[in-house]
Amino acid sequence: MTVSTLKTTGHTEGVRRPGRWLALSVLVLAVLLVAVDATVLGLATPFLSEDLEPSGTQLLWIGDVYSFVIAGLLVSMGSLGDRIGRKKLLLIGATAFGAVSVLNAYATSPEMMIVARALLGVAGATLMPSTLALIRNLFHDPRERSLAIGIWGAMASAGAAVGPVVGGFLLEHFWWGSVFLINLPVMAVLVFVGIKLIPESKNPNPGPWDLPSVALSLVGLIGIVYAIKELASHGLSADAGVAALAGAGALTWFVRRQLTLPAPLLDMRLFRHRGFSGAVLADLLTILGLSGLVFFLSQFFQLVQGRQPLEAGLAELPAAVGAVTAGLIAGLVARRFSVRSVVAGGLAAVGLSLAVLTTLDQNTGYPMLGAALLVVGVGAGFAFTVTADVILSSVPKDQAGSASAVSETAYELGAALGIAVLGSIVTGVYRGFATPAGVPSDIASAAHESLGGAVEASGALAPDTATALVSAAQEAFVDGLRIAAGVGAAVLLATAVAAWFLLKGQKLEDGVEH
Repeated sequence: MTVSTLKTTGHTEGVRRPGRWLALSVLVLAVLLVAVDATVLGLATPFLSEDLEPSGTQLLWIGDVYSFVIAGLLVSMGSLGDRIGRKKLLLIGATAFGAVSVLNAYATSPEMMIVARALLGVAGATLMPSTLALIRNLFHDPRERSLAIGIWGAMASAGAAVGPVVGGFLLEHFWWGSVFLINLPVMAVLVFVGIKLIPESKNPNPGPWDLPSVALSLVGLIGIVYAIKELASHGLSADAGVAALAGAGALTWFVRRQLTLPAPLLDMRLFRHRGFSGAVLADLLTILGLSGLVFFLSQFFQLVQGRQPLEAGLAELPAAVGAVTAGLIAGLVARRFSVRSVVAGGLAAVGLSLAVLTTLDQNTGYPMLGAALLVVGVGAGFAFTVTADVILSSVPKDQAGSASAVSETAYELGAALGIAVLGSIVTGVYRGFATPAGVPSDIASAAHESLGGAVEASGALAPDTATALVSAAQEAFVDGLRIAAGVGAAVLLATAVAAWFLLKGQKLEDGVEH
């Protein structure tokens, strides 16, 4: 297989699909749908904790089960879209995403919430690969495609900005489940308008959808991620060992099966392309270093610094503004300088910003926090937009769904690993705080489960004792956050160095595809 199918020509008009920009405006609604959902969970966590009273472990599962499931299914769903039609899969997934959001909104127990988040992962796995694959097939001019990918990424960042603001407003006026219902109008517009505006595309010679491969990828990825989560939370255990062995065995079997199938679920030869592999690895490690910290940042703003939900949402806005701005110009900058300089430079900027957050304390002023978040957004916007462009331009159009799914799998797997590893660091440090004198054992036990639990449990104590308990819990939480920021900074800086070497010589195409 030839991984690059792009050729240059001076005649561009014949390959430009009419209505492609209108179709893009509908596609980015799916990105908005997923981005909004991801951000509102963090804001809703303190309220959800008080209402459903999850344990610390259950709270982590609520945070990362979506990523576990979606990571296990993305490759399968991307391949399915190549076979049955990416538009069809996108519309089915959007409808399911909206319906399952209602289940999330009305969850009545931690167990129900975990199941609802898992089902949302199944629906979410259909959306992101379909949108990028459709962009790959809509835009044949590489410069137009770079701009389209930039808009796609900018909408994801805009969703990350709009989600906390709208979610914060809803949390101040309604119950926590209302934040999940904002998915419904976006889903409705996407489905009804998308039916008319989005053109269908699929692989003309797809071959069968191999169900054993689907099962192997799901079992393998979930097994590996579960094992890492268990190791990070509880150390070596029989459960972690069994999960790791089962996951590794399933993934090994999956790879061997793909190499022998005439129509594989995932063409493993894609990974021979250094640019493709380097971009995927950069995405995975970047999200790993960022996601665990981001998951706890909303809790820091609300439960440590005492901000209201809307104010906390606005406090996170600089990251989204930076990402939107950088995403829209990333293609131009990468062509002006080089792919590796933009990606490596962006990742280094993110890493240095995370290093600044290791100085965080309860009284840290917003100017420093806002500036750090702005730089994180700019760096991530440059890096993610350019790596997405590299991944899409490295494969034939017929395999765009599978390639997009690999990119999104790296993103979701990195998010799950980041929450599991960095989140477990925060949780582990937090649980070690010393209980002030005079706190009953049952209240102390509840307080050690989560910071939200400590705030709620303190309501049953005398004012002085309650203040001492909450202060000790807040200090421990911030200690964990500082350590997680340091680990994240190290991961990002190491990834920047790796990207500099792996993306050497990689360029964004300038010609037009036949």
